Amino acid sequence: MLANKPYVIGLTGGIGCGKSEAAKYLKTLGAAHLDADEISRQLTAPGGAALPEIRRVFGEAAFNEDGSLDRASIGRLVFGNEPARRALEGIIHPLVQREMLTRMDEAAMNGAAVVILDVPLLFETGMDALCDETWTLYVERDRQIERVVTRDGLTREEAAARVDSQMPTEQRNARATHAVNTDQPIDRTRAELEALFRAALKKAE
Repeated sequence: MLANKPYVIGLTGGIGCGKSEAAKYLKTLGAAHLDADEISRQLTAPGGAALPEIRRVFGEAAFNEDGSLDRASIGRLVFGNEPARRALEGIIHPLVQREMLTRMDEAAMNGAAVVILDVPLLFETGMDALCDETWTLYVERDRQIERVVTRDGLTREEAAARVDSQMPTEQRNARATHAVNTDQPIDRTRAELEALFRAALKKAE
């Protein structure tokens, strides 16, 4: 007997918009949480499936002496270099998507009613096609930059460059089923997320 297909919510948002905290809260409500960033880190950890192709494309400059991926070096190689960034994404994103599909099947077998696909580049990678609906979290650009400066210890210029390298907020919001502004008291954000989650649970029935 096949397991029932869970209701799949794609969760995304720009850097510094509170996606990680939202995902943690949704887990407390009973959602199965699949984290694309976590999967990506596993794929690029020592022995990870992405490393041979990264080495072939980027060479030894992308690696430490012990053979592990030099994340700082690869970051410098691809940041602001569109062809290099696309090459790296072309290696990692298909592997992430394959693992996501495997974990979605596992969640279904375990009886999950709602699955959260936590994917920063949800629309850019086309993974929204796997979702029944999509949610994006956002704040105004200046507030977003402030959060990134505080969280990551970057200069304002560095934080702005990272914010501006992503899909514009207006475009992401227009594509999402629901857009949640997280520049409000956390209790209000959680209440909004819970209302959306309860509605999704009803759709999953």
